[in-house]
Amino acid sequence: MENADEMNHWQETAVNGKHYEWQLSNGHLWLPIDNDHLIETHYCQPGAKGITINFKHMKVFIDFDELLTQHVDLKVQRLSFLPQGQTEDIGWYFRDDQLWREFGSQSSNMQSSSISSGDVERQFTLNPRGSFNFTVGSSSYSLDFSTMTQTNCVTGLRRNLRRRPKFTFNAESRSSSQLTDGGYRWEFMGDEGIWTEYKAHVCAFDSAALERQYQLNPQGQHTLKIRKFSYTLDFSSMSQVNDTIGTRRAMRRTADSGSQQDSRLGTSPRWQFQDIDGMWKDYSNSKSSISSQDIERQYQQTPSGSMKFTANRFSYELNFSAMTQKNMSTTTTRSVRRLTQ
Repeated sequence: MENADEMNHWQETAVNGKHYEWQLSNGHLWLPIDNDHLIETHYCQPGAKGITINFKHMKVFIDFDELLTQHVDLKVQRLSFLPQGQTEDIGWYFRDDQLWREFGSQSSNMQSSSISSGDVERQFTLNPRGSFNFTVGSSSYSLDFSTMTQTNCVTGLRRNLRRRPKFTFNAESRSSSQLTDGGYRWEFMGDEGIWTEYKAHVCAFDSAALERQYQLNPQGQHTLKIRKFSYTLDFSSMSQVNDTIGTRRAMRRTADSGSQQDSRLGTSPRWQFQDIDGMWKDYSNSKSSISSQDIERQYQQTPSGSMKFTANRFSYELNFSAMTQKNMSTTTTRSVRRLTQ
């Protein structure tokens, strides 16, 4: 009977467009984690080490590299279930001097590897504890799946590897992040410290076009030209790099308040904190210097990051991965939540 119930649960999850499930176990029973699309979103980012969640009235940190929690008696697993004949889209990443780079993309020295994520995944499927060699230019490298490292066969330099699924947008994730083609503004930091929007007449791509590229692969890269220069936009680090001289600029993705309110997907998510009396209160209705829309804009840029704000005489930090608010003076920490319609 339990197997039948489990099969029905998986079939229902697949029908809803979700092909994964995160679970925790205390040694007796595997329990699904509520709102696990938030975990999945973080897990698909190659730069994310882990995430802290609230589970059964306690805080649990999930280490994405080891798939372990900080509690010895609490285990975690990610189940993947796809229709027969379909395979999960997996990205393989190495840590170069600055960023996590996907195999097949350009590294910081402007060289591209001779293999792609698909090539690495095929080797991994054949032997998950094995190794194999490949080349980049005149250099030879060895990938060791047992240690998840990449080694330069000449210099001996070793870099870490990460294997992460690529995020698939479905109805649930879209309702959480309010994704629309024209609902976001893409900008880079100009020479005078002013955020400047990408315009089609300058670089052939405007905000709507970049948003479509981002939704195809939120951890990927996109190349564009402005006059005689070529630039690489790195969505995972939200940075723009001049491919010729290496100049790096910050890039951001912010919700367009006008289009977001008119979105067919509903109103903007509400952000709340749990006050000292245990009641959940909207930031929009509190005496803080920020509103739910301010928080949501920052969250869309860095879902695993943090932001600071002031209220009365105190400074606070919001931690999106832990979903907490911390008073920087008293260190008091309160729970935070994000409500979607």
